[in-house]
Amino acid sequence: MAGNDLGSLLGRGSSSGSGMMLGALFNSAGSEAGNSLEGLLSQLTDGGLAAKVDSWVGTGENEKVSGAQIAQALPPGLLASAARTGGLGEVDAADQIAETLPVVVDKLTPQGQVPQGALETLIAQQL
Repeated sequence: MAGNDLGSLLGRGSSSGSGMMLGALFNSAGSEAGNSLEGLLSQLTDGGLAAKVDSWVGTGENEKVSGAQIAQALPPGLLASAARTGGLGEVDAADQIAETLPVVVDKLTPQGQVPQGALETLIAQQL
């Protein structure tokens, strides 16, 4: 499952709540786009975080993002779903996503571009 692998990618083990929550976020966001990484990044870009997303994908320094910015950029219901999966309230979930998502995106895009393929495959390549 992607959530367990995301926890490992974060260096927090397979039981990571962050990993499970990010896995749910990626899966929900990517259901329409086919590629869950690309789908989530597209939603965040559309939500006003284009410069931040570009910094995470690019090879330079990652720009920080706040939980409030994450909450505002995500479509309605997506944050709530991820929060439920992580067993957190929406504010805490948004803060945790803001802390971990730039790291995960950076690790999944080592060449400075969004790779094609299933999330599980992309994660396995980085572990």
